[in-house]
Amino acid sequence: MSLWALFLSAFISSTLFPGGSEAVLAYLASDTVHSPWLLLAVASAGNTLGGMTSWGLGRLIAWRYPVDQLAKPRHRQALDWLRRWGAPALLLSWLPLIGDPLCVAAGWLKMHWLLCLILIGVGKTLRYAGVIALFA
Repeated sequence: MSLWALFLSAFISSTLFPGGSEAVLAYLASDTVHSPWLLLAVASAGNTLGGMTSWGLGRLIAWRYPVDQLAKPRHRQALDWLRRWGAPALLLSWLPLIGDPLCVAAGWLKMHWLLCLILIGVGKTLRYAGVIALFA
């Protein structure tokens, strides 16, 4: 497997599509061909870029469906939760099932892109550091 495969797996895993970037990273980390730091950088970059793609999707959704016009109470509750906790909630963007929708919601709420980029990147990098620590 190559670093490109890791990057693509991490990117896809961080969008609303399912993926298994942790397995790819664990395999490459146990293989010891690549530096753990390089693996961390590639996986984190791909996953963070995927999270920001979801954030951008949220911004696009906001143009068509403004937050104040949401009809479903479930959607309102999710966005209200993110408003209450603010951008630091994006540190949890690495979590399965809720991480990708968090990124979309942050874009939908028009949270500042640079702050979102930093917080998404930190959360995802810490998760991948844990995976590398277990398998390297």
